[in-house]
Amino acid sequence: MVRLRLPKNSRIKPGRAIKSPGDVITEKEVSNRTFQIYRWTPTSDLFQSEAPNLPRYDQFTLNINQCGPMVLDALISIKNNLDPSLTFRRSCREGVCGSCAMNIDGTNTLACIKPISEVEGTIKITPLPHMPVIKDLVPDLKHAYAQYASIEPWLKISSPAPINQEHKQSPTDRAKLDGLWDCVLCFCCSTACPSYWWNGDQFLGPAVLLQSFRWIEDSRDEGRQERLEQLNDEMKLYRCHTIMNCAKTCPKGLNPAKAISQIKQKISHEID
Repeated sequence: MVRLRLPKNSRIKPGRAIKSPGDVITEKEVSNRTFQIYRWTPTSDLFQSEAPNLPRYDQFTLNINQCGPMVLDALISIKNNLDPSLTFRRSCREGVCGSCAMNIDGTNTLACIKPISEVEGTIKITPLPHMPVIKDLVPDLKHAYAQYASIEPWLKISSPAPINQEHKQSPTDRAKLDGLWDCVLCFCCSTACPSYWWNGDQFLGPAVLLQSFRWIEDSRDEGRQERLEQLNDEMKLYRCHTIMNCAKTCPKGLNPAKAISQIKQKISHEID
């Protein structure tokens, strides 16, 4: 058996296939990664020929030692150094804003918290599925945000607070909101849900229903009954068939399916 001598700082993984016993693997070869990125522009480029304006995939090879460890770092490096026309959303880079939601290696997630090292081979990146595309990796979220606005995501309080005091909440009641307030509205869950693909015009989807339950469960809110009545609808709520794609894909580890189930239970017990 011939043993290969690797460079001292090589990052090659154990068990990687070698072309031939005489090959020497360099650090450059180990660190180069290929990214296959969905591209589409709604209008033709005036400086190009009159070719059909069809979606395509562009391929980029990047030395990941020259950028950060996350997929978003790679996208920023590609935009800055290889193709400035590449378009995507991003903001916080900390998994808080939800802006950089996209499909990476077949899974909806946030590019800023998805390590490049978790993806083997070519890294394929597309926009969130089953949504209109504005450009490249940017989906049109107008409809999703309109659905979010429809649940009135704010405290409904008609009774005044005690003089010089807040509407207080016990630690126990506050704990009930854990796993609900954490949602960053990236819509990874909704765009992974087959029921939302089929009925997205009326079904609110897991992201919006999770947010709705956050206000239903808030002990300070006085619109609970009204909220439940508004959700008691064949299409808004009951298109959920507990497929569980939402919980599987959520980059924050939340469980929208559980929240939807709890909404159904509360409706069955509290709505005549």
